[in-house]
Amino acid sequence: MVKIKAFCGVRPPQELAHEVASRPYDVLNSTEAKAEAGEKSLLHIIKPEIDFEPMIDEHDEAVYGKAVENYKEWKHKGWLKQEPKECYYIYAQTMNGKRQYGLVACCHFEDYVEGRIKKHELTRADKEEDRMKHVNAQSANLEPVFFAYPEREDMNAIVERIVAGKPEYDFVSEDGVGHTLWMIDNKEDIALITNIFEQIPALYVADGHHRTAAAARVGQERMKANPAHTDNEEYCWFLAVIFPGEQLNIIDYNRLVRDLNGLSTEEFIAAVEENFEVQEVGEEIYKPNALHNFGMYLEGKWYSLTAKAGTYDDEDPIGVLDVTVLSNLVLDKVLGIKDLRRDKRIDFVGGIRGLGELQKRVDSGEMKVAFALYPVSMQQIIDIADSGNIMPPKTTWFEPKLRSGVVIHEF
Repeated sequence: MVKIKAFCGVRPPQELAHEVASRPYDVLNSTEAKAEAGEKSLLHIIKPEIDFEPMIDEHDEAVYGKAVENYKEWKHKGWLKQEPKECYYIYAQTMNGKRQYGLVACCHFEDYVEGRIKKHELTRADKEEDRMKHVNAQSANLEPVFFAYPEREDMNAIVERIVAGKPEYDFVSEDGVGHTLWMIDNKEDIALITNIFEQIPALYVADGHHRTAAAARVGQERMKANPAHTDNEEYCWFLAVIFPGEQLNIIDYNRLVRDLNGLSTEEFIAAVEENFEVQEVGEEIYKPNALHNFGMYLEGKWYSLTAKAGTYDDEDPIGVLDVTVLSNLVLDKVLGIKDLRRDKRIDFVGGIRGLGELQKRVDSGEMKVAFALYPVSMQQIIDIADSGNIMPPKTTWFEPKLRSGVVIHEF
């Protein structure tokens, strides 16, 4: 059963929340972050390379020092302040008229190490190391990870009661997403929530695999360095926002390929037809309408591809995924792309950019063919995590993203 706890959050004053809170570090490159960052933006702390002239590499050792300097300055100026007592928070996000409610809490690194916080993606050592350096330098989790849990009516009832009250924050970010935060500082409510999560067997990493792994490594390292370790030091805990899985919005994650592996258009389509029912649908964008149905854009035309019976395994948590079907039957078998992580002939585009982005990049000549996929479900993610399997690269895209700087955890 998982452990969570309330904490003395560090956060902006109400009137500054919209200025301080920023998009996460990994959805912007350095140039984009520099252009977007206002004076008080957390981007100066989570991507501090933007404060150097000329801008330096984000992994330069000076960047980690600048992050610490900026964090201290934000607190000194009162742009970030610490709560006087431990709290939980409810963080709601509203996009396209749909709202999801997450619990802001601290999770214990041992739950990750021992498999009660379950992952569905592999992590890269270099990205883990970078996030670990940031966390260690600050002794703080500046950005939360994004977890899911199986929905519970008792937790829903608490959330419904809390959000009937006045929020601490309620603002809309520049991307049109609403962000609303309520504080839970009542001891009885805190105890009740903690007890509910003690009955939940597992949490699932939705977004933030590298941050989760880095936070767990920080906890392990500090534990080893402390002979008097008790397992409840603040460094054992890291910041998360935990949502009922049923509320989450997972969107498509699509593929673009630079060439047809030496095949003519006719040869390529004929090869695809061995395993798919192929239907030309014209110039209008085609969005997949069900599992095992794909959109393909090639030479100014959209096609519907439907995998033939027997080409997938709906009983296998990996085999049922459309990313697996496409990878095995088209990307590998026809186009010769064996390694999705390293092959430079393939690129990936999150569905938040729209299928028009696929069409644009093919029409420009940069790419030869594009594939639109039906999004995976939360249940598919849970099935894979529960079975101990790992999803293929670039499978899930959660939207909206958590805003960084709404609440920070220090240790």
